[in-house]
Amino acid sequence: MGQYILAIDQGTTSSRAIVFDRKQKIAGVGQKEFKQHFPKSGWVEHDPEEIWQTVLFTVKEAIGKAGISASEIAAIGITNQRETVVVWERETGKPIHNAIVWQDRRTALFCDKLKKRGLEKTFAKKTGLLLDPYFSGTKLNWLLSNVKGAHARATKGELCFGTIDTFLIWRLTGGKSFATDATNASRTLLYNIADNAWDDELLDILRVPRAMLPEVKDCAADFGVADAALFGAPIPILGVAGDQQAATIGQACFKPGMLKSTYGTGCFALLNTGKDIVRSKNRLLTTIAYRLNGETTYALEGSIFVAGAAVQWLRDGLKVIKAAPDTGTLAESADPSQDVYLVPAFTGLGAPHWDPDARGAIFGMTRNTGPAEFARAALEAVCYQTRDLLEAMHKDWRNGGKDTVLRVDGGMVASDWTMQRLSDLLDAPVDRPVILETTALGVAWLAGSRAGIWPSQEEFAKSWARDRRFEPEMDEATRKGKLKGWRNAVKRTLIAA
Repeated sequence: MGQYILAIDQGTTSSRAIVFDRKQKIAGVGQKEFKQHFPKSGWVEHDPEEIWQTVLFTVKEAIGKAGISASEIAAIGITNQRETVVVWERETGKPIHNAIVWQDRRTALFCDKLKKRGLEKTFAKKTGLLLDPYFSGTKLNWLLSNVKGAHARATKGELCFGTIDTFLIWRLTGGKSFATDATNASRTLLYNIADNAWDDELLDILRVPRAMLPEVKDCAADFGVADAALFGAPIPILGVAGDQQAATIGQACFKPGMLKSTYGTGCFALLNTGKDIVRSKNRLLTTIAYRLNGETTYALEGSIFVAGAAVQWLRDGLKVIKAAPDTGTLAESADPSQDVYLVPAFTGLGAPHWDPDARGAIFGMTRNTGPAEFARAALEAVCYQTRDLLEAMHKDWRNGGKDTVLRVDGGMVASDWTMQRLSDLLDAPVDRPVILETTALGVAWLAGSRAGIWPSQEEFAKSWARDRRFEPEMDEATRKGKLKGWRNAVKRTLIAA
């Protein structure tokens, strides 16, 4: 048996592949960005074929950098951008349309119609989700309604639906495996998280034929075997989880009350609630954290649509920075007397507001406001939004959760300035792990433990190591003033929308 694990991390703006050795150390990495398509305002698409090619490229690159052959890889784990929808032909594997990305807002009016029919409570009870364009189900309905002949073909079983993990599994196995895992299924608006099954009533409401749905498996399971022709040897696919759940696993948040937050394109905080399905009264999501050996662990989740995307906006839109790491240094030089607030509602506001019509706004500018103040406002916006999520979680979670230490990961956490400001505004400790690639590590553990070459859940949790803890340093009066300004900015943005 091989001694390495390959993690495929298919994200919103790039695909990554990481080879881990038996001691959970990174042996090789490959990464490649791909094009974002914006056919209309608020619409976001990806080319599934380009995604597939970037996955092939990065896997080969990671294997090459590790200096190994595919025969030395024991298993593959796959993690992916969630909610993004692909529909393809069962016969040829060819997509019938571009993938509709989780950020896409084209189904906002359809969601409003469903709400007016009084259906949001039905969806919330069964799926733990809200009726928002963010989730897969209404995107799938749009494809079936707008691509000529798609609904009829789907009814006949000629089309397959999947989130990105399912599409990659299909392609890797040459169409032999059509499957997803419970975490990705739980984000579709089609899956009953209490029954752990596709729900016929929801399928009927969204006009989705059952014939096009994949089999739902545990996160650590047999998902098929990648064809030998792709990488030089057959490799079993043994672990799958949506990116935020994979990060939860990679952060070893296995006990109820443990909390992690990932800062990538968006920001997603998950609070482990164990076997309890906690129904949020504060507009958070109830979701499946992971399913292992047939047992489901649940979580409360808060979703922020724009985190690292705000830094990309500074770089590519305003062109006030040349590279993302410059943001922290620039923010540190900002005028402390200026209170500038960016509400980054570029594609609406997520939790706890869930306003798809809100749009970005900046408050507090003066004649002296410049790039440094914009940089600080963009980074602080992520911190403020995290504070909003944690306050909602504290209200919903029966144990309070107020003493929970926040474990963080994702590209933004490399910035000491941002993490210190996060701790300051949360008034809570923030732990940054030694291994920042927690999303890839999470699915690597799923695959590696299934393959029998990585440690048990308990031993894996013990191996989690902290790089640095950030403790609050801001005085209470300053914190209260900043939070008051933020809430006022959000209120004005929602009113304007």
